[in-house]
Amino acid sequence: MAYTTNIITESRCQELYAKYSPDVLFFVKADINGICVELQTANRDHMEMWNDNFYSPSDMTRPHARIICVTDPAEELRVDFDPTSFTAFLYNFDYYGWVKSIALGVSGYILEASQAIYSVHGAAVNFDGTGVALIAPSKTGKTTQSWGLLRDTTSQLISDDWFFVTFGAGRPSIRGSEKNCYIDADIGDVWEQYKPLVKNVVFDNKGRGIANIRWVAGRTSVVTSASLKYVIMLKRDPEDPEVKRELNADEALEYLVAHDLCNPHQIVRDDFRNKLRRDFFRRLFTDCKTYLVNTTRPAKETQEIIRGIIGGN
Repeated sequence: MAYTTNIITESRCQELYAKYSPDVLFFVKADINGICVELQTANRDHMEMWNDNFYSPSDMTRPHARIICVTDPAEELRVDFDPTSFTAFLYNFDYYGWVKSIALGVSGYILEASQAIYSVHGAAVNFDGTGVALIAPSKTGKTTQSWGLLRDTTSQLISDDWFFVTFGAGRPSIRGSEKNCYIDADIGDVWEQYKPLVKNVVFDNKGRGIANIRWVAGRTSVVTSASLKYVIMLKRDPEDPEVKRELNADEALEYLVAHDLCNPHQIVRDDFRNKLRRDFFRRLFTDCKTYLVNTTRPAKETQEIIRGIIGGN
């Protein structure tokens, strides 16, 4: 990860807020699975993308957590986080993708210990009535393959980047985190259906922007929740001739831990939180059918392999 995270005290948080709050121009809130997170920033583009990205709470709702963007040339690229007030200071962040991911990470931090609601940095699709999750290290095809599943009229997007999991009777219940998706400008290069999607997107300095899949797939193409049956983990290893294999819970957890849970935005990484997250994923992999798919083949061939696993045509 290109930025570092430091834990700070509540008194240090108050000092920093007194120093930097006069520079804040915009205050906008997001409802992230019931957690109200407020973004405080002087960056108008980030403010507008945040509003397009997340569900909005009532203006009267007080924030549970704060994300404060700071521009200070004297400071390095980093996050200072106060776990008492759930306040994160983001220094010199010009990439909106990290801003929103840290907001999701803070929400997950609040929910996992107090509510037993856990975070997954991954995509989730309701595929013809079946919940399917894709979890993968960066640049292994998670977005390409999840959007490939969404080409079916019977499929619906839950989340393309981050979702929450709750256990109960039956299969795990999953819930999405965002209203719209933060996409790359080349989203239509593999799947032709998505080329019209970029027409109404304003792209940022990283070539990414907030898009609404409903523009091309209809108003019912996004749902907030589903029951999860399949977990597809991806890797890209040209040295491994094996295309796919089913994993037991221990094998799946070993792969995930070796790749930092496929989540670089874990806001706190102490022994308690590490155990909490490992126990969560072990149960998730026990309750679901879990597979590892090697994405070295062309994207369309990999898509057919995944559809073969979950029973899609």
